Amino acid sequence: MATMFLSTLTPKFYVALTGTSSLISGLILIFEWWYFRKYGTSFIEQVSLNHISPWIGGGDTNGDTNNISTNANTTSTNQQPVPECKVWRNPLNLFRGAEYQRFYWATNKEPLTYYDMNLSAQDHQTFFTCEGDCGKGEYEIMQTAWRERNPVARIKAAHEALEKNPDCAPAYILLAEEEATTILEAEKILKQALRAAEMNYRKSQQVQHQGSIMESLHRRDTNVLIYIKRRLAMCARKLGKLKEAVKMFRDLTKEVPPIMNVLNIHENLIETLLEMQAYADVQAVLAKYDDISLPKSATICYTAALLKARVVADKFSPDIASKRGLTTAEMTAVEAIHRAVEFNPHVPKYLLEMKPLILPPEHVLKRGDSEAIAYAFFHLPHWKQVEGALNLLHCTWEGTFRMLPYPLERGHLFYPYPTCTECADRELLPAFHEVSVYPKKELPFFILFTAGLCSFTALLALLTHQYPEPMGVVAKAMLGWVSLPFHYLLDKLEAILPSNLLQQLSRI
Repeated sequence: MATMFLSTLTPKFYVALTGTSSLISGLILIFEWWYFRKYGTSFIEQVSLNHISPWIGGGDTNGDTNNISTNANTTSTNQQPVPECKVWRNPLNLFRGAEYQRFYWATNKEPLTYYDMNLSAQDHQTFFTCEGDCGKGEYEIMQTAWRERNPVARIKAAHEALEKNPDCAPAYILLAEEEATTILEAEKILKQALRAAEMNYRKSQQVQHQGSIMESLHRRDTNVLIYIKRRLAMCARKLGKLKEAVKMFRDLTKEVPPIMNVLNIHENLIETLLEMQAYADVQAVLAKYDDISLPKSATICYTAALLKARVVADKFSPDIASKRGLTTAEMTAVEAIHRAVEFNPHVPKYLLEMKPLILPPEHVLKRGDSEAIAYAFFHLPHWKQVEGALNLLHCTWEGTFRMLPYPLERGHLFYPYPTCTECADRELLPAFHEVSVYPKKELPFFILFTAGLCSFTALLALLTHQYPEPMGVVAKAMLGWVSLPFHYLLDKLEAILPSNLLQQLSRI
């Protein structure tokens, strides 16, 4: 019966069959490729692992729970804890009006994502508002202004707050950040904000012990004052007043309020000292902050590598080093570079100008592409100032990956590389930037499979359309070969089973 069915099929049927198969597999391929580019994983693989496999495999949930509880102690001792992907405020973030907005005017590209700006709005609400603001019109206006998405409405709200109270320091901060179109204008507004903030700080300091509300007011005024001083120091750095900036950053690093843990002002101090080429002072700062008990950053690790590379970089030659081996100082520099690359493997491509730089975001993900961009944007000139430093980096940085063949499973000097950095960086960085991914992901199996299936069926459809008769013969021969085992089984059954039983089966 199968032979009769195959003999009735025409070449047009084969063309339609292969063409439809090619179209469907092509659509699946396009969707899989889009999903992989957007989310970094295969849609089919994700559905299979998360939904189909548990449904097919089933499993005893109670047994699994008991097993987990029984082995809890063993798991906790064997597995190395992996830190979550926490987003940090960029210590060297730019001014929106004087820098980000000018970039938008020049390129018509948005340098900041909505997710990044929303994080900044949450930071500003945390730093510059408190429960003691209830009933104060100007501060209530500013609470709404920080949440406002439209920059024009934010600026308008800040002016309204200043009309109600000319000493509203948070309103000056918003205008300096977003309305000022040059660093000089921002500095001028911040100086007005500083006078208002110092006056408010002195007032709240005298009454801070008169209840929790007064204490929160004083904490808010302290945050405002420190933030303004930091931004004024950054203005001085951008305007070339380096000694003034260093003095202000040094004074700020002596402060102890909780906001200091968020601002990481020591990174501003390191960058300014590097611009002054005060390497001994940089080393003194690193000695305090490059401690095993303190969180690391690309600035800490790569600055330590730069200082060690500076000792040997001007005389380093890869040809000579390969013949005589590395000296003790060169080995120390190479180990420092490997340490920095292990912490953030995205940085070298930006320092070596193998990838284009963009404006850094307002928040960064440590060990991620966003942190690499923020570091390279400000520190690339410092690497260029040290003769031979980039050459040494170019010759040695890839050696890190030979020590870390499985970076997601185990680390060498740091925790294993986090798996969540790509997704977080895609939220922080603008769409026109190609996010750097580490470790480099290979194309999923299902993309390769659908690509092969689409190409094969498209080729079959083309050949069937061009050569219908020969391809029909080939298709029938292929189907005959496929059905051959079944014919063999039927013949065996006919030889073994009685004829009357076969007749009854055929009737059925």
